Amino acid sequence: METEREPAISSAAGTVGAALQGAASLLDRSRTIVSSTGEAGDLLSALLEQPRSWPVLHRDKLLDEATRDTLLAAAARRAAGAPLAYAVGRAPFRHLMLDVDERVLIPRPETEVLVDLVLARAGEGGIALDIGTGSGCIALALATEGRFARVIGTDVSLDALAVARRNVERYAASLRSPIEMRHGSHSLPRDVRDWEPPLALYSGDGGMALTTALVRQASDVLEDEGLIAIEVDCRRAALVAESVAADGRYVDVSVMLDLTGRERFVLARRTHRGA
Repeated sequence: METEREPAISSAAGTVGAALQGAASLLDRSRTIVSSTGEAGDLLSALLEQPRSWPVLHRDKLLDEATRDTLLAAAARRAAGAPLAYAVGRAPFRHLMLDVDERVLIPRPETEVLVDLVLARAGEGGIALDIGTGSGCIALALATEGRFARVIGTDVSLDALAVARRNVERYAASLRSPIEMRHGSHSLPRDVRDWEPPLALYSGDGGMALTTALVRQASDVLEDEGLIAIEVDCRRAALVAESVAADGRYVDVSVMLDLTGRERFVLARRTHRGA
């Protein structure tokens, strides 16, 4: 008995339209996808790194077999419930298109604002340290857009670092600042090390344990007037700002909004030692 996708694939040999039909047939099996046709187009445009309109405008264009097979595999993963970024194995972040998989969190559009905030306040020179780098999105954005003496991304997960290093290799020719990836957690306590990606968004003490540790320990390594910039749960932005201010070693504490107008980022500068 023929499978559901076989007629769609053979109906117009080798064209984008035929591949989209095959992918849509697989996506139809999902109960959560509203438009299988639109989703198939999104998958293909992501795989080819083209605008979302590209598949619609090029339905009669020939598509090589390898790309078609990759599209069908992505559609099968998406139908099984994988987020689109995991299904295609990549996600956009600012001007970058990054490799991602289940070993790292999917970069979010809101986080792109954090890069703008750092670039506007950090100036040129100095060392930028991205703790919990995951896919390397923030570190790579800083290294390709800023002028730092060095950008360092760290993560407790070796799996995540493997993804980040692959992304660094991909954009090696575009770097404006040297970048390296290191295994570590900025000396975080042992009980918060070695977390898997799903736990990267959570911590103890009502979600404040990791942030509190970071704020406390960052002041030991920041240069005088060095910048700390933290993306936080919008429900806890005020608490984080209070924690930073209460530390006593930071000044110019501010809470900034994300693209949706929510309090998302806390920034501050290290006081002068001995002041």
